Amino acid sequence: MNIKSQYKTKHREELIAYLETVAGQHVTVSDVCAYFQTLGKPMGTATVYRQMERLVSEGMVNKYIIDANSPACFEYIGSQEHCCEPVCFHCKCERCGVLIHLHCDELEGIAAHLQEHHRFTLNPMRTVFYGICDRCAAEEAAEAGKQPDEAQK
Repeated sequence: MNIKSQYKTKHREELIAYLETVAGQHVTVSDVCAYFQTLGKPMGTATVYRQMERLVSEGMVNKYIIDANSPACFEYIGSQEHCCEPVCFHCKCERCGVLIHLHCDELEGIAAHLQEHHRFTLNPMRTVFYGICDRCAAEEAAEAGKQPDEAQK
């Protein structure tokens, strides 16, 4: 661990404590700032960005940039290595923007197929499937006066 990563601040400690409560979930800088605002402990956007980038460089947080229209998402992984986790893909709802962290053996098979048969190495941490989440599909069906299963057909 380098000298910079050993330097502890109150903001860093509070941020890590919060991230530990949402480990494995995606959060944005805006989410983090909103959380601290609700606690009455506002933390500046620049401070959160700076701390998150440090945690990324230290390997405690993964950073995902899904597309040009979405803010970067961060996932706290602590001291565990992400490469030891199952392969991770993402699904993004085109309606509400929710990002779903997806571990799926079937998709790992697709990645293996692409490598074996097409000599293409898929980067699962940057692979995003776009579609509509269950909640938005149900809302669309309700708006159209149909059942959710009928709306997806």
